[in-house]
Amino acid sequence: MAVIDLNADLGETVGGLPTADDDAMFALISSASIACGGHAGDTASMRAAVERAARTGVAIGAHPSYPDRAGFGRTPLAMSAADLRRSLDDQLGTLAAVADIRYVKPHGALYHAVRADAAHARAVVDAVAALAAGLGRAVPILGLDGVIADEASRAGVPFVREAFLDRGYLPDGGLVPRSDPGALLHDPDEVAARALRLACDGVVEAVDGSLVATGAASLCVHGDSPGAVAMARAVRAALDAAGVDVAAPW
Repeated sequence: MAVIDLNADLGETVGGLPTADDDAMFALISSASIACGGHAGDTASMRAAVERAARTGVAIGAHPSYPDRAGFGRTPLAMSAADLRRSLDDQLGTLAAVADIRYVKPHGALYHAVRADAAHARAVVDAVAALAAGLGRAVPILGLDGVIADEASRAGVPFVREAFLDRGYLPDGGLVPRSDPGALLHDPDEVAARALRLACDGVVEAVDGSLVATGAASLCVHGDSPGAVAMARAVRAALDAAGVDVAAPW
């Protein structure tokens, strides 16, 4: 039986207001990447996520970002690696105080930056390694291939590859920028078919029609995407019907 993780970025409250239907999404996924104050979220939202995870059997991951609440973490920041490391330590520490963190997935601009920026990739890896040392167990990083995977290997930090169900792909395996045509997918049937292909064949179709091999062990539906709940429901139904087990690998 094929096995795949299904994750969503949740707990992303802004000014105390949710940006996603967290209750509905927690019922459909196996892992939740929880905002820990960098781009969204606060102690109350983190505690609420812990309670939802306990009720639904969902694994909790940390979703740290550049300290950019104004831009929802989607704006690259030219900050020093030392400053980034301090911010990451604060974010991870805040979530670790209330949650059993099983993995770490950078958010937004940081997620994409660490595919090429060695200094910021090392800051992420070193922050995760420090978290793992404090917990006394391995804490994997979830992401796309790139420098971040190399830095994780250097530091002995497990790296788990991810694929996106609701984002357009470039032929090189990167994501279509959100400002470009084809960046976002909305049709539940299309997203469900993509999930099956990724779970069973390990490939995703890029915007030019080429196939990208992902090696993904986890699939993501963004919680704040329009129609996120409908897409996640279609994905779960398709995976269940095909006999694909949805389970967290952490």
